[in-house]
Amino acid sequence: MLAIFRRIGFTAWIFIGMGVGAFIGWQFPEFGAQLKPLSTAFLRMIKSVVVPILFGTLVMGIAGQGDDLRRVGRLAWKSLLYFWGMTGLALVVGLVAPHLTHPGIGVMIPPPDANTAAVIPRAAPTTFHGFVEHLIPSSFSEAWFHNDVLAVVFWSVLFGISLALLKGEHKETMLKWVDSLTHVMFKFVAIVMKYAPIGIGAALAVTVSHSGVEVLKNLAMLVLTLYGALVAFALMAFVPVMYFMKIPFKAFYRAVKDPAIVAFSTTSSDAALPLAMENMTKFGVPRSIVAFVMPTGYSFNLDGSTLYLGVASIFVAQAAGVELSLGQILLMMGTLLITSKGIAAVPRASLVVLAGTLTAFGLPVEGIAVILGVDELMDMARTMTNLVGNCLATAVMGRWEGEYTPGTDFDPATKHA
Repeated sequence: MLAIFRRIGFTAWIFIGMGVGAFIGWQFPEFGAQLKPLSTAFLRMIKSVVVPILFGTLVMGIAGQGDDLRRVGRLAWKSLLYFWGMTGLALVVGLVAPHLTHPGIGVMIPPPDANTAAVIPRAAPTTFHGFVEHLIPSSFSEAWFHNDVLAVVFWSVLFGISLALLKGEHKETMLKWVDSLTHVMFKFVAIVMKYAPIGIGAALAVTVSHSGVEVLKNLAMLVLTLYGALVAFALMAFVPVMYFMKIPFKAFYRAVKDPAIVAFSTTSSDAALPLAMENMTKFGVPRSIVAFVMPTGYSFNLDGSTLYLGVASIFVAQAAGVELSLGQILLMMGTLLITSKGIAAVPRASLVVLAGTLTAFGLPVEGIAVILGVDELMDMARTMTNLVGNCLATAVMGRWEGEYTPGTDFDPATKHA
């Protein structure tokens, strides 16, 4: 029996947890409501890695590429310009889509526990003046303590730039420490995700027991909204870019198909990275461009995750009955454009940034407990979109630099396209 359990994959356990949780919440609502501590524990563990994950990934994304940025210069600025443009468009689609389908209307968010409400900051910057004051921390330790994600990002960016300008032993020592911190946090998240089937199952049980089985319709609409938005983004962004940059669609599809399947099934871009880099090199993009653009893209060009953050934030606002003004939505867009750059390429890491964003705008972080039940389904699609977007970025940069002449076909068994 134990051998059978071991053969069940992580994704299967997630679906099992979702099914069991939904059944308990439906048939035994009183017992399902008592499972909230199990989902709260998962939420608290996720919240605990907000600051170290953001700090480590942002600093390494800036200082870790410092020498390359100076050496390739033109490529770096073109890459960053492309990244910001694509993620900006993804965020627009993500913020607009839920306003068309309204997946959060009618969802009841469970109230926060009395003993945890005090540690969840609720103040939100609703004006430009408040935003600036909130952006610049008077103390990094205070920003860390309160999980003020904007202040942490601002401080981390300045720290990364300062470290990039430094040379010699001090820089190498600090880079090794930050890199070690980042890897430890990746392992920390991996350990937390072992508990995910229980936490997600409990979250779904609490949600169904609190809102009734009808909430599953809202969750289904949320998933369909995200998938539809991702398809719309691909048609609005990926296809036109490939057309204007004259990147052969059929050959590109063959190059990214296998790594995309790996990313979709594992919900981890890291798992697909080696194969993706190898295939894009065979596709005809110079190895030097692939080696720079793709790792940098994992910090600055996560189209699927950025789009998801927009959809999820509006979903929680709708569920909480909060009517966001156009100014607040634009402010949220600017915030997510910054904070999404710190998403680690590990499963469900978007929840870390989402928790910080909800806190920053006064939205109930307990809304994540509702989303958790279907987050696995959404993570598959957004991770695959991240992977495809970064593969496309390498081809675009190769074409832009005049160092890429694609063929008309692609054979992964050969060296070139």
